[in-house]
Amino acid sequence: MDFIVFVKLRRITKLMVEVKCPDVFVDGTYSDDCTCVAFNDVAPQAPKHFLVIPRKPLPNLDEADESDEKLLGHLLLVAKKVAKQQGLDNGYRLTINNGPDGAQSVLHLHIHVMGGRQMTWPPG
Repeated sequence: MDFIVFVKLRRITKLMVEVKCPDVFVDGTYSDDCTCVAFNDVAPQAPKHFLVIPRKPLPNLDEADESDEKLLGHLLLVAKKVAKQQGLDNGYRLTINNGPDGAQSVLHLHIHVMGGRQMTWPPG
């Protein structure tokens, strides 16, 4: 299963990353059994900031349906697993940007996992 993910890089340039099963990303963050991958964000907003992305092409959370229930749960468990590997023992924040008002700039569902500092509230 191949797909292209466009990652916004510093608001101007877009970095194209081709994901092929079962490749491991260059930074080696996480790659599993063709379900999802995790890698460091190109524009981190916290000392630790990585993305968890399903390999299934899914533009946003609104496009998910009941058949994606297992996949969505798996993404959260991978976020937890990688956060532990990254040493985020004091906590971390998960964020899914959905749609224009949700500040979604990449049209492929992904979870931001941020930690390594005290997060503030409200977030934005």
